[in-house]
Amino acid sequence: MAQAVLALGAATVAAAGCVWYLPALADLRAGADRPLSCRRAAAACLGGWATVGVVAVLLLVSEAWWIPSGAAVAGAVVTLGLRVRASWQRSRESREAAYQWAELGDDRQPADTEPVRTAVVAVLVGFGPAAAVAAAAAMVVVRPGQGAAGWVVAGVPTTIVVLFLAVAAASGRVLRRHRADASGRRR
Repeated sequence: MAQAVLALGAATVAAAGCVWYLPALADLRAGADRPLSCRRAAAACLGGWATVGVVAVLLLVSEAWWIPSGAAVAGAVVTLGLRVRASWQRSRESREAAYQWAELGDDRQPADTEPVRTAVVAVLVGFGPAAAVAAAAAMVVVRPGQGAAGWVVAGVPTTIVVLFLAVAAASGRVLRRHRADASGRRR
């Protein structure tokens, strides 16, 4: 596949991602009106979408594959780092809020967002295998006798699925560990 076609696809995806990066930009511009965890998550979102845009441009201007690939990996690492920091900050803010509610001596707690988290994890877990199967099927249909190239196309989405599952499992463990009532017992 020509790099120009991939660049067009990446640019289209980057333009369509405005439904994520424009609200993230608004969160960053709000400044101290938003919690620090929200701003860090917004920075991670903007970093990820900026990476897609940079990769689209690099696919157009470079001949070698390693340049846009390196930019994609570097952007993914930075985005993941920002997202992990935002998650840690969110857990700190949640613990602080729980402590403050407990200090008030009131049994009222803020609304639980567990169903939302469960839905996000379910979407991630469901989308990953679907993407892997679609990529492998596309490779078999388009070029049935490719050999090693077919394994690469099937292996990359599978690796991504494994990473998504690992992140989801780690996220679930962290959330369970930090969900404790005022007495310190787990729910």
